[in-house]
Amino acid sequence: MARYTGPRTRISRRFGIPIFGPDKYLERRNYGPGVHGPKSRRKHTDYGLGLIEKQKLRYYYGLMEKQFRGVYEKALKRRGVTGEQMLQILETRLDNVVYLLGFGTTRAAARQLVCHGHIKVNGRKVDVASYALKVNDFIEVKDVNVSRQLASKNIELSTSRVVPDWLTLSKETFKGTILRIPTRAEIQPIANEQAVVEFYSR
Repeated sequence: MARYTGPRTRISRRFGIPIFGPDKYLERRNYGPGVHGPKSRRKHTDYGLGLIEKQKLRYYYGLMEKQFRGVYEKALKRRGVTGEQMLQILETRLDNVVYLLGFGTTRAAARQLVCHGHIKVNGRKVDVASYALKVNDFIEVKDVNVSRQLASKNIELSTSRVVPDWLTLSKETFKGTILRIPTRAEIQPIANEQAVVEFYSR
């Protein structure tokens, strides 16, 4: 399972936003990493700006380049606005939905829950983080003490996050349901998805 394992605060400082969640270090040093970080005034080309937006979105959802390009190509084949379709594919990945439901405190933790077999979809164990969820699919934490204890602890730590309107959550039964596919307005990404589309369509 390929995933980014390098320094996270460095990535957040490079882009100037907390990509991996709240980062107190980023608040203290709100400039780029490295010796030349505080003095950097480099202007970016259109290509460079597109690359930055693509990297922000890729790190945010925890995908490697080959996986992320696959998402773009899949979105390109769908009807509708390519950027919006791409965001919907990313949002309805199993690991992301597990995170949004609060079963994982971060997307990386949610991905680990899925890959370690703690999550079931429609009553069947699914250990593929990129599994594409559909409307009316229900997600639940496996009815095993270890799995439920992990999820319960994470739900308590995630109380400050609100479950999106396109999902429902039953904390008592550790179940969530996909009510509908999220709209562009509900996703609120940290990057400009249109710039990402233009970057790949060059």
